[in-house]
Amino acid sequence: MSVAIPLEAYLRAQRAIGRKLLVPYITGGLPGWEHALRAAASAGADAIEIGIPFSDPVMDGPVIQQASQLALEAGATPISILRQARDLDVGIPLVVMTYYNTVHHAGHERFAQELEAAGISAAIVPDLPLEESGPWCLAADGAGIETVMLAAPTAPDHRLPLICARSRGFVYSVGLLGVTGERTTLAATATSLAARLKAITDVPVLVGVGVSNAEQAVEAVQVADGVVQGASVVRRLLEHGAEAVAEYVAEVRAALDHVPA
Repeated sequence: MSVAIPLEAYLRAQRAIGRKLLVPYITGGLPGWEHALRAAASAGADAIEIGIPFSDPVMDGPVIQQASQLALEAGATPISILRQARDLDVGIPLVVMTYYNTVHHAGHERFAQELEAAGISAAIVPDLPLEESGPWCLAADGAGIETVMLAAPTAPDHRLPLICARSRGFVYSVGLLGVTGERTTLAATATSLAARLKAITDVPVLVGVGVSNAEQAVEAVQVADGVVQGASVVRRLLEHGAEAVAEYVAEVRAALDHVPA
C-alpha cells in the first residue's frame, strides 16, 4: 500500500543537492496508466501528477482532453483511480490534479481523507481561486494533503506573495495564458513569471503549461527549480504506450542533469 511522501520536503531535498525537478503528468484511468506511472518514476521523475479525468477540463488542451475522455469511457472515476493509486508505491510523491467540481461533489473533508488513504501527497485544483480556497485548504491541511497553488502570468505583483504564502509542495508557475499543450517554443512569460516568483519565495517554483520537450525544460530551469510536463507525456502514452513515456522522461531527466546547479 502506498504511503504518502511529503511533497515539499522531498522537492526541497532534491533541490538542495543541485537537482532540477521533473514532474510528469499522467491521466489516471487510461488503460495501462499505472504501468506508465511506474515507468516515469523509474526513469527519473521527482514526483508525478495524476490527472483525475473530468468532462469539462477548462485548463487542458486537446491531448489531455482526449486522454480524459478515453479514461471516462473506460469507466474511470475518482474513486477507482484512488483505489488503484493505493498499490503504486513508487517511492516518490504523488500529486492529484483535479477540478473543483470533483472536490465539491465529494466534500472537502471526505476528498482530502480519500487522498490521504490512497497515499497521495498533494493536490492541484486549478479552477479554485485563492480567495475561495480557504475551506478546501483547511480540510487538506488537516489530512496532511499539500495544496499546490497556481500563479498566472497576468498576476499583479501584490498577489504573488499571497499565492506563495498559501502554496504547499511547490508553486505552479503557469507558463502562458491558454490551455495545456505542446508548443514549438517556450513562451517568454514562462521564465519571466518564474523569476518574479523566485524573487519572493523559497518554496520550489515549477513551470508548467507549454513546456513541450527537453530543450524547453532546460530553458525553463535556467530560472525555475523544475518543470511540470503534461501533454508531451500523455501524447506519447496515447500513441506508443508506457515504454515511450519512460524513454521521454529519461531524455528530459538527462538534459536537466546537465544543467549547472
